[in-house]
Amino acid sequence: MGPLAQLEGGGGQFGLFALALGGFGIGLTEFVIAGLLPQVSRGLNVSTAAAGWLISGYALTVAVGAIAMTAATARLPQKPVLVSLLALFVAGNLLCAIAPNYPTMLLGRVVAALCHGSFFGIGSLVARRLVPPERASRAVAMMFAGLTVANVLGVPFGALVGERWGWRATFWAITAIGSVALAAIAVLVPGWAGRVGGSAGLRAQLRSFRSTQVWLTLTATALGYGGMFGAFSYLAYTFTEVTGFSTTDVAWLLVVYGTGLVVGNIAGGRGADHNRDATLLVSLTGLAVTLAVFGLLASSRPASVILVFLLGVFGFATVPGMITRVTDAAGGVPLAASANVSASNVGNAVGAWAGGLVISAGWGYAAPLFVGAGIVGVGLGVMGWAARASAAQRSADSTRGGATAEAVEVRRS
Repeated sequence: MGPLAQLEGGGGQFGLFALALGGFGIGLTEFVIAGLLPQVSRGLNVSTAAAGWLISGYALTVAVGAIAMTAATARLPQKPVLVSLLALFVAGNLLCAIAPNYPTMLLGRVVAALCHGSFFGIGSLVARRLVPPERASRAVAMMFAGLTVANVLGVPFGALVGERWGWRATFWAITAIGSVALAAIAVLVPGWAGRVGGSAGLRAQLRSFRSTQVWLTLTATALGYGGMFGAFSYLAYTFTEVTGFSTTDVAWLLVVYGTGLVVGNIAGGRGADHNRDATLLVSLTGLAVTLAVFGLLASSRPASVILVFLLGVFGFATVPGMITRVTDAAGGVPLAASANVSASNVGNAVGAWAGGLVISAGWGYAAPLFVGAGIVGVGLGVMGWAARASAAQRSADSTRGGATAEAVEVRRS
């Protein structure tokens, strides 16, 4: 039975569900720690600043590990690689659950983070093979749906479980979810979808980075994420210090933002399958405008609720299209997809740093929203450049193709 026949039997959808479940588990371990920091800090007898490294250390490991792990597994079959990455994820969270001290806890976070970027990078390519080409971005969006749902549920899930049974119970729960996802991928993802990256050894994959389109897309990704998360990092302060919400309101406001991520992911996948570059340009424009308007209307409670939802929608609408764009520009190599995840994490770090600078300079807690709008505006310019260059290349290829066909016809006559 060929791939298309298997797809018609529903195998592709089950495989996508398994990948989404893996994304959900990984997303949980990334986001859940924010709601557990006070408990972890007390439980391991460390300062709040030290506990904060359980977040920053994770993010830095994702940025480096995405490329390193993908490069290390370049010639291996991708389905077993995905299973192995989830085994690493399970081991890392198990370490966190049983950690007797802070160094062990930090090691567990690092081990779990090693799988993050390469799972989404390699998994996005496997997801694309499970569907017809015209549904590629929607398949990527389906896999990332797990991550967006985890963003909505992660913090409240961690806080609820941690408050009732202790913070270690949260990591035991994530370990169990990771184990189920590992088994689901092993059983439900067809072997042909996780074929060897084979002809794309490390040297060949590195050669794909000679493409200007690859670098333009990675840059646009970093700037888009940097603008959104640079503002998002300080939203709790914006809501409480500028808008006037109470600290207890922040949790449901973040759920509104997370719901926007889910909607944006679905809409972005569908739009990218219809017209990828147009969808990316519209999404980045919407994100820049939303951030700027949010900065202007941050003192209004109704406006803030609407705008934080739109921030999630436009921010994550770029994700499926950016990943399929960079992998297409790189000839489908896994390293490019993983580099896209790294670029987003680098953007997150730079955006948060820039937002912190303007707050430290005394510009107020709405200032990161304006800084984010400016960063996204630069990303929009980069994306516009990439889209124009891509359109010009397609036009030139079409002209050359037409001229070649005409020449062949002349010779035949």
